[in-house]
Amino acid sequence: MQKGFITASLVLALLGSFAGAASAATGGVTDAQTLKDLAELRQATIKYQDISQALADGFMETEACVAVPGVGGMGYHFIHPARAMDPTINMSEPEVLLYAEIGGKLKLVGVEYFYAIGMPDAPIPNPAPPAPVLFGRDFDGPMLGHEPGMPPHYDLHVWLWQANPAGMFADLNPNISCP
Repeated sequence: MQKGFITASLVLALLGSFAGAASAATGGVTDAQTLKDLAELRQATIKYQDISQALADGFMETEACVAVPGVGGMGYHFIHPARAMDPTINMSEPEVLLYAEIGGKLKLVGVEYFYAIGMPDAPIPNPAPPAPVLFGRDFDGPMLGHEPGMPPHYDLHVWLWQANPAGMFADLNPNISCP
């Protein structure tokens, strides 16, 4: 009886560790529809592993790498201006691609959805429109533009190509830093 209990305990412990590993590989996401949507997004963005494809498709590189020392980063933002000002959100067409320097080269690490809610440099509308929702999550915000010329907006980060211990949809990724 005791041998059976020990065997059952070991099996349960192993299953628990495999479930934990699977959850870590998907950024803690367990919802079947969200996992399906994330797989679709990976398919839609795999071509952007090649930065020249991103540039050819209308993305523009920003100059600064974004990070908070000791907390994490976002890396370099490649913005698609037409998508950023379009009031529709298309899951397969993120407005921003996130790249980080890994091994001396820029690598695609994630995407960011951006939903403008006003003109550049304008205040947040009062009342603000409701936050868009993707992957079962409300976008973060509303927030002011982060630099001159940026409109108030909502955004949502998705760490699709680089594991993020803070979660698939966290703003900053502790695995990302700037040179």
